[in-house]
Amino acid sequence: MASDRTHPGPAPFLQVVRGELSHEEIAALVAVLTARARAVQAARARAAAPAAPSGWRDRARLLGVPPRPGPHSWRRSFHPG
Repeated sequence: MASDRTHPGPAPFLQVVRGELSHEEIAALVAVLTARARAVQAARARAAAPAAPSGWRDRARLLGVPPRPGPHSWRRSFHPG
């Protein structure tokens, strides 16, 4: 046990400096802090995610229409690019 005293562990992440908290109160505090951290992380992920393209700007919808038969239909079937 002497080696435990010479090599202290890492500093605690959370420390109660005043008062005597019960185990339930500490668990509630940890749960609230964890939920808050996850909410912030989720908000950052939503902000970093690209927005869905607008259906009005999506040119792929124009490609799905097959050319209609008729005079000069070969011109409508051409797609540059």
